[in-house]
Amino acid sequence: MALETESVTRDKLSLADTEIDWARLDKTRFHVIGAVLFTVQQALIHPTAVVKTRMQVADSRLAHMPGMVVFKDILRNDGIPGVFRGFGTSAIGSLPGRVLALTSLEMSKDMMLKYTQGLNMPETTRIGVANGVAGMFSSLISSLYFVPLEVICQRLIVQGLPGATFYIDPFDVARKVIKAEGFRGLYRGFGLTALTNSPAVALWWGAYGAAQRIIWRSLGYRDDSEKKPSHMEMMAVQATAGMVAGACSSVITTPIDTVKTRLQVIDDYGVARPSVLKTTKILLKEDGWWGFYRGFGPRFLNMSLYGTTMIVTYELIKRLSIKHI
Repeated sequence: MALETESVTRDKLSLADTEIDWARLDKTRFHVIGAVLFTVQQALIHPTAVVKTRMQVADSRLAHMPGMVVFKDILRNDGIPGVFRGFGTSAIGSLPGRVLALTSLEMSKDMMLKYTQGLNMPETTRIGVANGVAGMFSSLISSLYFVPLEVICQRLIVQGLPGATFYIDPFDVARKVIKAEGFRGLYRGFGLTALTNSPAVALWWGAYGAAQRIIWRSLGYRDDSEKKPSHMEMMAVQATAGMVAGACSSVITTPIDTVKTRLQVIDDYGVARPSVLKTTKILLKEDGWWGFYRGFGPRFLNMSLYGTTMIVTYELIKRLSIKHI
């Protein structure tokens, strides 16, 4: 009987174990396990990113097709490699950026939780604010690395479309962009990314932190309660909170993402350097206001899947990286 009780206890976790702070992590294990699991997670959702990008920058024929039709069109013309175009560059290139993003996220979240500990605010609000500020800071810092990588990957993805430049490899993309526009060509859309993604990421992490806390409370869990969630309950709650946050984020950010993607990829706007205003005007002329939601279906699916798989993977990595004392 005692052994059965002990086994049940090991399968249960206190509510505090759902929020693992930076100090409890083995940093080396955290980044190594993270590199492996996030690459797998990235591979699962990359095809939706390819479909979304094709729809955003293609001519009106492809842009107005359903996402599944575009997916089948890519498979028919390019095979399996077509739906994974740009994945190698993205996966390998993301490794250093992910270390930067995760480290800045966890350190800033830890600091915010400490600084807000004495404030007179509900615990759900405090966790939401800490997560939101940490997400915004991490997004700003990591954008310095990820925007050039995104420019390169987006250009590789749209190869084969009418008017798209041919590139041999990622280094060829970088060489041609720098030759044509200088180093700042690799930072096309950086201002738009910084001004829009940072608040959106802050909203995502804030919504996730608050939603997770609300769900736990609605299920009857408290920090001081003897009732403890199982591993499966923990994963279900985190996946649900991540899916909701990702879906909401896609609705808010798709118009900006469409403008940014076209700004980073399309070169035939005339002799002048592409700008946000010029890209917006051309998109309005082509499709009207609905044009800003080009690729919304794949992006909605991408963000929902990303929110679910990313947060489950992320929280799993943290649990596997807890220091053993």
